[in-house]
Amino acid sequence: MRFDILTLFPGYVDNVLSESIIGRARNSRLFEIYCHNIRDWSTDKNRRVDDTPYGGGKGMLMAAPPVYDCCTDVRKMSEITPVRVICTSPRGRLLTQEDVFRYSSEYNRLIIICGHYEGIDQRAVDAAADEEISVGDYVLTGGELPACLLVDAVARTIPGVLSDDECFIRESHSDGLLEYPQYTRPYDFMGVTVPDVLLSGNHAQIDDWRRMRSLDDTRERRPDLYDRYVENHPQEQKSVNKGGRRKQKT
Repeated sequence: MRFDILTLFPGYVDNVLSESIIGRARNSRLFEIYCHNIRDWSTDKNRRVDDTPYGGGKGMLMAAPPVYDCCTDVRKMSEITPVRVICTSPRGRLLTQEDVFRYSSEYNRLIIICGHYEGIDQRAVDAAADEEISVGDYVLTGGELPACLLVDAVARTIPGVLSDDECFIRESHSDGLLEYPQYTRPYDFMGVTVPDVLLSGNHAQIDDWRRMRSLDDTRERRPDLYDRYVENHPQEQKSVNKGGRRKQKT
């Protein structure tokens, strides 16, 4: 898979995506990441890419020509298809794990446009991007971090990036629920011990406990996710009502 990131700060993005698991997988050529400086497509002698917004208001807006021209030229740099162009924006639809799986399974190339300042002239977004994506209901100084988050989320689903596919299949949001809590040594930490069922060796009981905690924790912490899940899996609600939380021994 190929990722092309259009940004005003290519060095920043490149550094973030060169570390840890993603960095090692990138070095192993399990996927490709290319960062493109939008300023290189500016026709201004000072490589300026922003201007004041029509209608007034604070801050500066990224102009349409350099953003659109950058995306157009980058798209021609590779014949890899199918391709999806995504613009990171607080105005976009909230990114979900379902989107992540869709990107990794349906596309071989993602082009990600990073906004900055007060955003991008909407005409460039409409002309170049297939969709706008937000990583949360908050505002950042630029789209670079959201782009890194998107690449990380998609790249880790590529075969070989993680040690086992189960690493991303059985975790929070993969099936619409939060992941169950996990424990490791020491057995006793500050008077709180590991739940006995996890030491039982009975994998059926362990799976049942994990499933119950996943459902219960989702109901308490993310009722929006829980309501959506039980709407599609009404049989699970009975399990939660019957099971509930299991106390840890202290």
